[in-house]
Amino acid sequence: MADYKFLKPYTFEKKGVTVKNRIVIPPMTEEMSFSNGEVTSDELRYYHMHSGGAGMFVTAVANVNALGKGFEGELSAEDDKFIPSLKKLASAMHVDGTKAILQIFSAGRMSSTAILRGQQPVSASAVKATRNNSEVPRELTEEEIEQTINDFGQATRRAIEAGFDGVEIHGANTYLIQQFFSPHSNRRTDKWGGSVEKRMTFPLAVVDEVESIIEKYADRPFLMGYRISPEEIEDPGIRFEDTLKLVDALKEKPLDYLHVSMGDVWRKSLNDKSVTTPLNLTIKKHIGDLPLIGVGDIQTPADAEKVVDEGLDFAAIGRESLREPHWVQKIIAGDEDAIRYTIAPADHEELGLYGTFWEFLITAFHSGLQLSSEPHTKENRKEFSGILDHIFGGGE
Repeated sequence: MADYKFLKPYTFEKKGVTVKNRIVIPPMTEEMSFSNGEVTSDELRYYHMHSGGAGMFVTAVANVNALGKGFEGELSAEDDKFIPSLKKLASAMHVDGTKAILQIFSAGRMSSTAILRGQQPVSASAVKATRNNSEVPRELTEEEIEQTINDFGQATRRAIEAGFDGVEIHGANTYLIQQFFSPHSNRRTDKWGGSVEKRMTFPLAVVDEVESIIEKYADRPFLMGYRISPEEIEDPGIRFEDTLKLVDALKEKPLDYLHVSMGDVWRKSLNDKSVTTPLNLTIKKHIGDLPLIGVGDIQTPADAEKVVDEGLDFAAIGRESLREPHWVQKIIAGDEDAIRYTIAPADHEELGLYGTFWEFLITAFHSGLQLSSEPHTKENRKEFSGILDHIFGGGE
């Protein structure tokens, strides 16, 4: 076995939680839950099959309230009735010491009346997203904003009771928390909007609420992470200097890690071509000792080792973990030549990529799957990473 740094254990000092290595499986949409948000047997099988190697495994998003649902087949943590279902999920992910993290979110305006069963999508302001087929959302009232913050806290309590090792607050990929931070989607003139500092109010309030719930209910060390997308392409939209102000505020909170969602871990600015330093390196300099997870087209052991060598604390393998569930295990066994970097279409069920999950991957993520039956090049990978960044603000 090669002596890779990413295979070394890591201890989150604030909580005293040790993970067995610095590899993370990031949250990836899988659309396999029941229509009401409960976990299915296919979903449990997928998570169990792909766990056991990485130090941490972050679930696909779980909505914190009914208006937070963004797509069909989405996990839910919006009611205590989901705790038994979430317990099964946490248990399925706890293989050979892997830590299970529940990602919690609200989709905000990135939903539809059809998905919300007749309800109008909501957001910071009544501003339509630029994405095709978007609807004009309803502006949340101040009372609804406070309730949504509370809902993030209650979803955290359910994650604690279900046996997860932490939660990841999803403040990225154009969803509600990012919508409050963005000058495109947030045109409010009250305490929740206006200046960049006021647009931070909602994200920081969510962090404070989640931490207060952890302090109140956790009977064991319980992690709190936060995911960001560093830029938007909309005008007006989030620019990198705004994000640096946000991460400066976040590092003063009791977060255990920051997770930067990008299609390419070494991506530079989408808006300012004069920027020559990868955004992740600048963010890491700003947050100092706060652990940083880098994600985006990390495939080989050399890719992951470069991430750690450059000062990032964790390397997240997304699409590659779908192709190779035993990526870490094969490296430890000294069998790197057996790592799969393509998916044979006939093998998708053997990889736990069932039904709606496979349909989603083969359509929305087709060019990023690297099917063995089709040619794929480094240029294809770069193009797909760019698509992710422009549509979703990054992520795998």
